[in-house]
Formats: sequence, C-alpha cells, structure tokens
Amino acid sequence: MTTTPRPTTRPAPDPAAHTPVRPLWLCRTCAAPWPCGPARLALLHRYAHDRPALPHHLTAAYHEALRDLTTLNPHDGPTPADLYRRFLAWPPT
Repeated sequence: MTTTPRPTTRPAPDPAAHTPVRPLWLCRTCAAPWPCGPARLALLHRYAHDRPALPHHLTAAYHEALRDLTTLNPHDGPTPADLYRRFLAWPPT
C-alpha cells in the first residue's frame, strides 16, 4: 500500500530566538553578527505582509548599531559601509 506524503508546513521562525545582544550587536543564540542568517529569515517572515516596514526597522537598527559600536570601539570598529551591508543591503527588493 502506498501512501501519499502529506505536505509539510514549516513553522514560522522564532523571532525571539535570534535577537541582538546590545551594545555588541551579536546574536543572542549563535553569537554571529546580528542580523545573523536565522534572524534575517525571521525578519523576512515577520514583515512578509508589510515589506515596506522592513527597511524602516533595519534602518533604525543600523543607526543604533552604528552609535553603539562606534562608542564601544571608535578606532577600529566596523565602518558605516560595513554596517550598511550588514543591516540594509541584504533584503530582497
């Protein structure tokens, strides 16, 4: 007897799992620079029905991270261009 496989649905990514530890802006779960891969997926899912809000959210995070990280390490921290790529260049348009 053959059975047809049931379609599987993926659970929504847990947005709380991969949140930033501030002022370092590292992921609370995997310690990667935030937004890490899982955080990016969770953000895409969270803003799937309001895509224009995602860049606004990420722009606010970019400015906060820029302030925090340059305060912590003013001489050899990430550049504004590095943070731009990290926070704002990744979402699909």
